[in-house]
Amino acid sequence: CGRGPGGCRGGRTDMALRCAASLAAGRQPRGPRREGAMRWSSAAKPSAVKINEKASREKILTLESMNPQVKAVEYAVRGPIVLKAGEIEKELRKGIKKPFTEVIKANIGDAHAMGQRPITFLRQVVALCTYPNLLDSPSFPEDAKKRARRILQGCGGNSLGSYTASQGINCIREDVASYIERRDGGVPADPDNIYLTTGASDGISAILKILISGGGKSRTGVMIPIPQYPLYSAAISELGAIQVNYYLDEENCWALNVNELRRALNEAKAYCNPKVLCIINPGNPTGQVQNRKCIEDVIHFAWEEKLFLLADEVYQDNVYSEGCQFHSFKKILYEMGPEYYNNVELASFHSTSKGYMGECGYRGGYMEVINLHPEIKGQLVKLLSVRLCPPVSGQAAMDIVVNPPVPGEESYAQFIKEKESVLNNLAKKAKLTEDMFNKIPGIHCNPLQGAMYAFPRIFIPSKAIEEAKAHKMAPDMFYCMKLLEETGICVVPGSGFGQREGTYHFRMTILPPVEKLKILLEKVKDFHIKFLEKYA
Repeated sequence: CGRGPGGCRGGRTDMALRCAASLAAGRQPRGPRREGAMRWSSAAKPSAVKINEKASREKILTLESMNPQVKAVEYAVRGPIVLKAGEIEKELRKGIKKPFTEVIKANIGDAHAMGQRPITFLRQVVALCTYPNLLDSPSFPEDAKKRARRILQGCGGNSLGSYTASQGINCIREDVASYIERRDGGVPADPDNIYLTTGASDGISAILKILISGGGKSRTGVMIPIPQYPLYSAAISELGAIQVNYYLDEENCWALNVNELRRALNEAKAYCNPKVLCIINPGNPTGQVQNRKCIEDVIHFAWEEKLFLLADEVYQDNVYSEGCQFHSFKKILYEMGPEYYNNVELASFHSTSKGYMGECGYRGGYMEVINLHPEIKGQLVKLLSVRLCPPVSGQAAMDIVVNPPVPGEESYAQFIKEKESVLNNLAKKAKLTEDMFNKIPGIHCNPLQGAMYAFPRIFIPSKAIEEAKAHKMAPDMFYCMKLLEETGICVVPGSGFGQREGTYHFRMTILPPVEKLKILLEKVKDFHIKFLEKYA
């Protein structure tokens, strides 16, 4: 076919050579050109290309043109106060003098960042899955190797680097179902109702996405507790749903009252279609643990009003107060009888991030969804398949949470020692935090029954409230910003979680080591007293 050097056709090669010669002589090459076509050439002289440096094309994406639902999203846990904390850290690294030497980030439940040690067995199994050559190493116990081999056999090519089924690795879903049955005293669990997720947040967002529909007064309303974890308000804003607030009873240790649920539901019916009820148990940020009677009342209310129940149970291992016990919504629903158990639609969530594990970075989690319509089940799997699969290392970590060492296995003694050490330490810190806060004038803290946060109520004088308004800040944001700037302590204002009008709070994690926590609490005490003296 007359190909020239380099595989080019002869005619094209000749034309290329003529073009190169013309350019070398400073002439524009001649050749076929479409009428009106204009080409930019990197070989053209700079003087031949006139650029108007002042003119710039209008951006396609602006604050006015962006998705308004995304713009409405707020996430206080990583909001303005945390950005300010990051700026202060940079200043400290540059040697800029502050009244403190470090920023203590007590704004988020990130256990390992606060110094908590990983659970050895969990890390061993994930390490073996990640680098299977270690399976031949005598440094790893056989019970860890056994679990790693089982997980790898469920992965394509026996590799953690392969995609999995969108619902998650089958053997891990089987282990989750077995765990739920053990936890709930034999209540049956079907692996087909288990969906492994990217942390609990991924599951919550997916369920909300599939639940929300309609427009105007028929738009889906989602009932959430106030105070709430900001994931819920953020997801509701992003999806364009209607947020329906029900208030927890601060005077009664943040209890959930069904009369308050009914008030919120009846008022919401005037402007939306409430069909989802979210429960966080143990509570975040409030730390309450719901008793059996409360859960029964909530389930009956959901059954009566035909509401889809979401049970956020990621802190199920974090229960500290005497007389408190975690009850899963699934178990209580089953024990209420077939009229409830066969009809109430319930999605429950768990995670590797909290509990005694604190493995936030693995982004492991699961949800169990029961009584879902068969056709909707297919739609949910389709939705989840869009993101292909959850992180496979996170799936492996979740497996160890639900399938830990048992008595008689080589790793059991060390595992149970580490687990109990973490939980006992958290219980001590919960009591320490409650006691120290309640000794500070103008601060009241309810008992920290569970989870890993304090949510104390703070008195803010009217003079400080006026100054906050002048700075266009919520009063508790003003308070928390002053606390950060003067002490280096980063906490989240209660307005980011929601609170009753005229009350002010902040959320603080209890995760720092005991000695650092004592220092933190003393600094808060000194700051608060000075704040009251200045603004009283």
